Amino acid sequence: MGSLFALLLAPVADVAVLDVRPDHVAALAEGIREEHGERRAVRATLRPQDLFASEIIFVFVKAQDTWNAMRPFGGKIDPACVIVSLQNGLGNEEAIKAALGGRLALVLGVTTEGSTQLSPGTVRRAGTGTTVLGGAGASPATVATVRDLLTRAGLPAQSVYDIRPQIWGKLVANAAINPVTALLDAPNGIVLDDEDAQALARALAQETVQVAAAARIGLPFDDAWEYVRAVASSTAQNVSSMRADLRAGRRTEIEAINGAVVAMARRHGLAAPYNEAMTRLVRARQRKPAASAESSVERNPATAERATS
Repeated sequence: MGSLFALLLAPVADVAVLDVRPDHVAALAEGIREEHGERRAVRATLRPQDLFASEIIFVFVKAQDTWNAMRPFGGKIDPACVIVSLQNGLGNEEAIKAALGGRLALVLGVTTEGSTQLSPGTVRRAGTGTTVLGGAGASPATVATVRDLLTRAGLPAQSVYDIRPQIWGKLVANAAINPVTALLDAPNGIVLDDEDAQALARALAQETVQVAAAARIGLPFDDAWEYVRAVASSTAQNVSSMRADLRAGRRTEIEAINGAVVAMARRHGLAAPYNEAMTRLVRARQRKPAASAESSVERNPATAERATS
């Protein structure tokens, strides 16, 4: 997703990409391109200090890496630098503020943009989505500035006063789809095509909605299952990022998704047995050695990042 946004922002802004993988940085330094497209020039670096003078920093790292990724910027960036988190799950706001200090121009958002990394520096855009932004320390004017920048780059964007309903709305879809597809090693459409997978995804969605209600968080839809069905249908062939992570032997975002639902439920005196079961199963699967590359991961794995990523 970082590569996709960098690619689209490059014509309207001076873009620098920070990554921890030397091979990716080397490829990005040659430019970023969409499949079959021409390369667009960006700067790429392994050194956080090369971004200290940035006016806007977009954060796309996995939720569990947020604090470590942002810690080098603490006390080093201009207080007016805008931080934009378009990450999955809950807890990213708290991690960013812990790393940088509580008072900062922080914008939170959710996006239904999707991308597949075909190789370092080459991405496939999975249709056009929408990005919704809200302030979490940033002023409405600052949020509007980020919105307008994305729109100029060809990334349709909206701003809202309260971003929490959208964050929880995406959480409902992620909690219902990601662990089921990851554990079944199947594309997102499995939650529509298989009756047992569908029943489990529906229960996860409904349970997450109950937790949101207990936390007095409104949601941007009336029917949770209809919303999840729509997301699964539009991304039916996609590989959820949780599935891709399990296949590759990487840590997943289970703690920031289903685990966060369980934690919020406990805070309000509720049980969340379906989300807890998914959290424990994915944790256990993470501890199991990854299957061999020959049997479980394609030679050019597609780590799709879509609405359900």
